[in-house]
Amino acid sequence: MKYISTRGACPEQNFEQVLLTGLAPDGGLYVPKELPHFSLAQISSWKDLSYSELALKIITPFIGDEIPAPALRTIIEESYAEFDHPDVAPLTKLGDNEWMLELYHGPTLAFKDFALQVLGRLLDYVLKEKDQRVVILGATSGDTGSAALEGCRHSERVDIFILHPHNRVSDVQRKQMTTVLGDNVFNLAVEGNFDDCQRIVKAAFADQSFLPDDRQLVAVNSINWARILMQIVYYFYAALRLGGPEQAVSFSVPTGNFGDIYAGYLAKRIGLPIKQLVVATNTNDILHRFISANDYSATDLIHTYSPSMDILVSSNFERYLFDLFDRDAEALCAFMNRFGTQSLKVSEPQWQQVRACFDSASVDDETTCKTIAEVYSRLGLLLDPHTAVGVKAAQLCNSDKSVPMITLSTAHPAKFGAAITAAGIETPELPDHLQDLFEREEHYTVVANDLAEVTAFVKSHIHKKQLA
Repeated sequence: MKYISTRGACPEQNFEQVLLTGLAPDGGLYVPKELPHFSLAQISSWKDLSYSELALKIITPFIGDEIPAPALRTIIEESYAEFDHPDVAPLTKLGDNEWMLELYHGPTLAFKDFALQVLGRLLDYVLKEKDQRVVILGATSGDTGSAALEGCRHSERVDIFILHPHNRVSDVQRKQMTTVLGDNVFNLAVEGNFDDCQRIVKAAFADQSFLPDDRQLVAVNSINWARILMQIVYYFYAALRLGGPEQAVSFSVPTGNFGDIYAGYLAKRIGLPIKQLVVATNTNDILHRFISANDYSATDLIHTYSPSMDILVSSNFERYLFDLFDRDAEALCAFMNRFGTQSLKVSEPQWQQVRACFDSASVDDETTCKTIAEVYSRLGLLLDPHTAVGVKAAQLCNSDKSVPMITLSTAHPAKFGAAITAAGIETPELPDHLQDLFEREEHYTVVANDLAEVTAFVKSHIHKKQLA
């Protein structure tokens, strides 16, 4: 399997190279040069597989023989052994042909664990084989940070720096990051929003001259292809448990950075029968405006009860646009370079192509809280605010109620107490392994919204010790 950049100015790469690069040197994102395709007969034969066994079937064509099958199997099995539910991603019924896929049974209670538990172990394997040490630099709107730290903090060959927007994540999200112990772990609270954090990370990847010669940056955000790859799996897992592939299914996906919904788009392209892909956004609705009105223009960021979706620049959307522009890197670059300077739209045929692929809805805070309260009253089931956005969007967009509609539940409700309280419900307790979270000592540094300050901090805190 070879990978190419969406910006078209980089040579082809293999999986290990893409894993250790993240953002392409030309500023683009890596995508497979060609996609594999699974037949309905193949997919049907996977119905009785465990989550780990299914993951191995799906990801192997994207990795090839770069990681030997026994080693890859061990990586996958160890990653999901730490989840607290035997099904790893269980389904819960919400109503008539309405379902919720619970993606919060990993160690940090968010869907990011599905990819980052694997990513940390992949890095351990590859870096040991290469006798190499790297620097992870990532930005988080809340959940990626703790999942990345949990997945990578044990690595002897990684220094990890996570940027989060100061005072713009939930208390639980912040504590989950800033209480992680490790002399290779650094949390930076940037005086800005998530888009500012993401901008700094992308700029640092573009110019890595601040690093020692023997180091390079590795991405843990969903700009890293391995993140997207591991998220494809649970679309297949859910579909197979609801009658797929003979029965088509639909998905509603709470999304801000377009990574999770892009994984669903790929699942459909490689063979999974999906009827609808619903893009569920909060008031920060650039994706909904583009899908519903062909308006891809920046607006002011609004702080909401679903902070992990408080994003204006959806990085992974570029991967989809690359396909929309028929993989014409020059046309894509011209489009992306105009973003932020004017209201952007695509051609009418292109927009109709978008409309054929996605449905969308925007859900404000008031409706989010009402949805939390309604589901709790009806089922005794507590939704986190991001999941509530997905559930409401599913209700608004469902075009065929004979097809199972599955909302991805992206986080445990205990992580977002403010939204639960606003819905008139008592905040749930954290799981046992996090009961003492608010008693743990925090470690983080507040920094200016400034690339030079961040890179100077990274440079001064990189471990100089070499590994034999």
